[in-house]
Amino acid sequence: MNCRKFAITRFTMAAAVLAVAMLALTLCPATASAQLFSRPPAMQPPKALSDVAFDQYLGDTIPLETVFVDETGKEVRLVEYFNGKPVLLGLVYYRCPGLCIMIINGIIDSLREVSLVAGEDFEVVLISIDPKETPTLARDKKETILAALGKPEQAAGWHLLTSPDESQVKAVADAVGFRYAWDEPTQQYAHPSGIMILTPGGVLSRYFYGVKYPSRDVRLGLVESAEEKIGSPTDQILLRCFHYDPSTGRYTFAIAGVLRVAGLLTVLGLAGGIFMLVRYERGHRRALPDPASQAGAQASGPNKDEIA
Repeated sequence: MNCRKFAITRFTMAAAVLAVAMLALTLCPATASAQLFSRPPAMQPPKALSDVAFDQYLGDTIPLETVFVDETGKEVRLVEYFNGKPVLLGLVYYRCPGLCIMIINGIIDSLREVSLVAGEDFEVVLISIDPKETPTLARDKKETILAALGKPEQAAGWHLLTSPDESQVKAVADAVGFRYAWDEPTQQYAHPSGIMILTPGGVLSRYFYGVKYPSRDVRLGLVESAEEKIGSPTDQILLRCFHYDPSTGRYTFAIAGVLRVAGLLTVLGLAGGIFMLVRYERGHRRALPDPASQAGAQASGPNKDEIA
């Protein structure tokens, strides 16, 4: 058998195998297909996770009359922290072994690079979702946070709250769209990750998702939520160049605005160029001699010579 016949034979065999495989898949019972493509039961998420989500309620006001206990053991109302400044709010629990640690570390990393001062320009409020946690635990966590932040002078701007009354926590959680659940098998709370920024009036202004919060975004969120009463002139410029995208919880470059400005500048540039060309053309025409008078001068010249 020569090479050509051998190649044809191999191609025919491969085609036959493919045809048999396709026929087997076609005739395969539905249950077998389900076994092939369905997710194994072991990979199904825990039931508690199906109720966990972070909904956005931008523009809504949270219940400021809810009562908590601060890290000193004093009973406080949430409204006490909305004293003319924006508030960075986080829902966590202090004994959380994983996700909450990353959320708090994300806040620390972000605010470490922000020049705004907690307690003067804004407030930080963390609320424990675990009704079993105590003010003593909150106080210890606050000391750990301030040590990691490296700004102990801002202690007055950080408030770690607890409440033995879970309904108070639920009222705030429901108002901000923070859906969490207790997972019995792991003995932990299943909850989403993210933080919020509220206006001085307690209105939800910004959501930042995940466990990393860019310092620029947090600063702009605080400045914008304070109705631009804090921050520097540079912040005001950045707020014109960036806009908050609720779908991502990030400040993105406002390309549409830049394109509009660029288009306007282009039109103005073209109009200016046309104006200069028209002026130049008119000036050039005035500088040139009149063709009629020039022709008359040329015609009268030879006559004078002839008379002479």
